[in-house]
Amino acid sequence: MAQTIRINKFFTEQGVCSRREADRLIESGLITINGRVAKLGDHVARTDVVARAGQVIPWGKASLYIKYHKPVGVTTTSEAHIPRNIIAEIGHPERIFPIGRLDKDSSGLILLTNDGDIVNDILRTEFGHEREYLVQVDRPFDRSFLDQMSRGVDILGSKTKSCRMTRVGPNRFRIVLTEGRNRQIRRMCQALGYRVVKLHRTRIMHLTVEGLHVGEWKELTTREREQLLEAIGRPLR
Repeated sequence: MAQTIRINKFFTEQGVCSRREADRLIESGLITINGRVAKLGDHVARTDVVARAGQVIPWGKASLYIKYHKPVGVTTTSEAHIPRNIIAEIGHPERIFPIGRLDKDSSGLILLTNDGDIVNDILRTEFGHEREYLVQVDRPFDRSFLDQMSRGVDILGSKTKSCRMTRVGPNRFRIVLTEGRNRQIRRMCQALGYRVVKLHRTRIMHLTVEGLHVGEWKELTTREREQLLEAIGRPLR
């Protein structure tokens, strides 16, 4: 017997839309399975023809979304000749690539995918997607440092966007950014006379590094995938 999946999961696995949006389309009567109008809870197999408003949605290779706890020393690149490149470290059988960067001297959460269409939607500054980091600098700082960082710092010819700063120790802080310039946090601290000695990304949007051991990776859960698609307003195709 052919393996089946729920019709709304079919939509998320093909990277078309979230399960919630799929349910709305099904309820509106726009989705058909082999020519009959689909119902909530229907299951489909690869032999079935699924269509939206008469347009067939092909069974392609399922989109992969992976979260990885990058160790210090791993380089965020797909170039095979680079020692300890992120692709070789993960060793996934499918062709995947990183979404954004996390420099070699930093650790923490990074996302990888085989879905090229999603990358810009996550990285574009105007969407304001949050990234959270735990940072340690080389000496204690005062309140003015937190205030200056949160208001924005001049680096690379322009001022950074305002951000959220929280002290967690004499020389440690959490920072939430909505932009991702090259080595941004390190450059911001350097501009104010501090040197970053440890930088760890704990969160990208709703996804966290919690539960992932250093060097470990996992595919996003169905719920994490749905939230990701919803957060970027993934258009139907």
